[in-house]
Amino acid sequence: MAWLDPHHRGPIIAASGLLLIAFVVLHLVGVGLAPLAPDRFEAYATTLHQQWWLPLAEGLLALVACVHGGLTLVAVHQNRRAGNQAALVSRRGQPLAAFAARSQPWAGLVLLAFLGLHLAQLRWVRPADGAELAAVVQALAAPGVPLLYLAAAGALGLHVLHGSEAAHRRLGWLDPTNAGAIRLGARGLALLLAAGFAAVTLLLALAPPRVLP
Repeated sequence: MAWLDPHHRGPIIAASGLLLIAFVVLHLVGVGLAPLAPDRFEAYATTLHQQWWLPLAEGLLALVACVHGGLTLVAVHQNRRAGNQAALVSRRGQPLAAFAARSQPWAGLVLLAFLGLHLAQLRWVRPADGAELAAVVQALAAPGVPLLYLAAAGALGLHVLHGSEAAHRRLGWLDPTNAGAIRLGARGLALLLAAGFAAVTLLLALAPPRVLP
C-alpha cells in the first residue's frame, strides 16, 4: 500500500502526531481547571459530554492515534530489519534530545498503558454529570495510579520533545532559518505539558479539592 511507503509514511506520522499534540494541549487546558476551579471544571465536563459531536470527535481521535502508532511501529520494524541500529547521539551536543529520541519506544508503551487505564477509569464508564471530579480523585486514590500518571506525564514530555522537531522535519518545514525557533518551541511545549499534567496529578492526589456529595 502506498501509504506504507517511507515517502508517504513519514508525513502521515508527522501530521497525525501534530494533531494529537493539539488535542493534548486542549485536554490540559480542561483538566487544569480541576484543582484550581472545581466548579468550572464540573461545568466544563458536563457541557463537553453533552455535545452531539463528541462521539464523532472521539472516533476521529482514536483513528488518528491508531494511524500514528501503527505507522510508527511499522517504521521501527523496517528500520530494524534494515539494520539501522546505530546508537542515537546528539549532533548538536544536546544529550536530552538524544535521550528523548532513544526513549520513544518506552515512552510510547508508558503512554499506551496510561491511556488504557485512564479510559477505563473515566470514559468507558463515564461519571454522572457533576461527579467528574469525584471520579478523578477516586481514580488517583488507587495504589500506584498517581505514579503511572506521573510516569505518563514524563513520557509525554519526552515524546513531544522529540516528536515536534521530527514532525517538522518530515513535513519539510525545518530549515536552517527556523530550526532554532522550532527546537526551542518543542522544548517549551514538552516542559509545559509534562509539568502541567504532573502538577494536576500531584494537586489532585495530595490535596484534592473538596467534592460536594
